[in-house]
Amino acid sequence: MRYAWVLCLFTSILSCEPDSITTQRAYQTMEGETMGTYYRVTCDCDNPDLLKSSLDSMLVAINAEVSTYIPDALISRFNQSESGLEIPYSALHFRENFLLAESIYRETEGNFDPTVMPLVNYWGFGYTEKRAVTAVDSNKITSLMTAVGFEKAIRYEESLSNISKSVPGVQLDFSACAKGYAVDLIGKLMQNRGIDNYFVDIGGEVRARGISPRGDAWNVGIQTPREDAAMGEIQLIVPLNDISVATSGNYRNFYEVEGRKYSHTINPFTGFPERSTLLSASVFHESCAIADAFATAFMVMGAEKAYAFASGRTDMDAYFIIAGADGVLEEKYTSGLAAYFAEQTKN
Repeated sequence: MRYAWVLCLFTSILSCEPDSITTQRAYQTMEGETMGTYYRVTCDCDNPDLLKSSLDSMLVAINAEVSTYIPDALISRFNQSESGLEIPYSALHFRENFLLAESIYRETEGNFDPTVMPLVNYWGFGYTEKRAVTAVDSNKITSLMTAVGFEKAIRYEESLSNISKSVPGVQLDFSACAKGYAVDLIGKLMQNRGIDNYFVDIGGEVRARGISPRGDAWNVGIQTPREDAAMGEIQLIVPLNDISVATSGNYRNFYEVEGRKYSHTINPFTGFPERSTLLSASVFHESCAIADAFATAFMVMGAEKAYAFASGRTDMDAYFIIAGADGVLEEKYTSGLAAYFAEQTKN
């Protein structure tokens, strides 16, 4: 039996570096690792060493509450508990991610579900051993599905002082919003320190404000969602100013067993990896955490439903790349992005 892993980290957004610096601003770039990926922050700051120390401390604190890869993180202790966990009042990062996940779960009618963790682990994309499922056990999936479904599986007090499990085996997963949440917090840290020009990127989830070192808007490139595309192959370049963008897709993080591909986006209604004609969903929103969560929900919804949902919102825009006939990539986007496409057509 032949199977192949593709373990490349899915990076949806690549910052476009300027060819030359045309301003005299003291732009600095700080980099590091967090949440199983990288972070990169570029800004005009006077003391990058002090700022990087603050960034690292903040990211360590976030991971200590919401990372399923850290055994003693708060979310890991909840996941391994039999019936639930008391949540310390000081656990702000866990509470914020929990409330955001609940909100997006309800808004998307369950297409975004933070209780999908048991299925993510089963399919080999979670914090357990990375392995291909070479023989699908439908009975096992049915059993795991009894613990999936936020509304039926989770009970909590309004104060969030205690979160309990309605059924055994319930686990939480904030990976589809936590990177965006961290991006938002870094943006707030920048503004609290009087830094108005910055670009924050955590694993492809991005927020930009002010002007770039070139003296104009920051640019981001949305990758071409083909499995054979180079990491730097760009489908669309978009300028960002005081907005965030997050992209989700299934063309990087997947494995193949006997010609069938299994991707990391798990459908909480079926228990199986979602594979549809929607290859990539990019969401533009003031909040990177919200953009991050909706991008994942849209991949579960599929192109038609996701486009209709995004078009009905006044607080976001979305850009979808869809697999057309004969491998041709088709683009669909909400009205707020029309100006970007008109500009690129002229160029």
